[in-house]
Amino acid sequence: MMKMKYMKSRIIIILFMLGMFASKAQYDPSFTQYMFNEMFINPAYAGSKDAMAVNLLHRQQWVNFPGRPITTTFSLHGPLMNNKMGLGLSVLNESIGKLTRNLVYGSYSYRVKTDKKGTLALGLNAGFENQVNKLSELKATDQGDVQISQNTPSMIAPNFGFGLFYSTKKFYAGLSIPRIIDNSYMFTNGGSFKQSMKFNVQTFTYYFTIGRVFEVNEYLKIKPQAMVKMVENAPLQYEMNVNFLIKSLIWAGLSYRSGSNVSVILGVQVNPQFIVSYSYDYGLNAIQQYSQGSHEIALGYVFSYKHKKVITPRYF
Repeated sequence: MMKMKYMKSRIIIILFMLGMFASKAQYDPSFTQYMFNEMFINPAYAGSKDAMAVNLLHRQQWVNFPGRPITTTFSLHGPLMNNKMGLGLSVLNESIGKLTRNLVYGSYSYRVKTDKKGTLALGLNAGFENQVNKLSELKATDQGDVQISQNTPSMIAPNFGFGLFYSTKKFYAGLSIPRIIDNSYMFTNGGSFKQSMKFNVQTFTYYFTIGRVFEVNEYLKIKPQAMVKMVENAPLQYEMNVNFLIKSLIWAGLSYRSGSNVSVILGVQVNPQFIVSYSYDYGLNAIQQYSQGSHEIALGYVFSYKHKKVITPRYF
């Protein structure tokens, strides 16, 4: 009985911290298969596939944990003007406890050939975020707490960002700040709801990504990748993963997120244009005691433009 009470108290504390973090800080969802969500963190990625591409990613984090994050994202992008420009659209829906977030961003990139093999792109994105915190659905200990029982604060706020992306057929590197404005809300001492939009360099999240494909032989290719997230006055976060493409059909890999989890990744390259991938995360923190890990499914498809065919898998 004491153990159950202790577990419930731990869950309540963690959920409270998640809610406070979501309402008062600028943050981005984390994906194990972030390579399928690259345009959301770097607008310069738009048009990099040399053909129209769509991606769908769904993540169930900390399964069986009450109020766990559930995130779905969709992206569509492609090149224009003989690959000199790229346009894209990113949509994201996320729920954490009683908090719901919806983000919609448009992305633009200007692409320059640096040599016969490489392309450097400068990207900009702009959009808005809708955030709703359904406090009225919470069960308050104090029945007279008006802030809880009668409040459903909602926020709609704009944002924008920029990035750089360099790529060849077998290598890429990106640097970006996808969200410039720090959008937040809080309750004042009088109990009213207050929304805040600030331009604060200290809240910027910097992303650096890098990856390469190595051809061992005709049956095996190795694709190591890494992502680093930097925020002032916060610990450096990084993710590293390595994937193996076997006979141009099966993707298998491992991933590590600093201080958070280790993951296994398994995918099928159905054909050069279509990939289906799944990942499972095992947590390295206390939450793993109360959950069954995290699951993520990714779908990616690259279209052909008119009579131009995509004849090789899109590695990045």
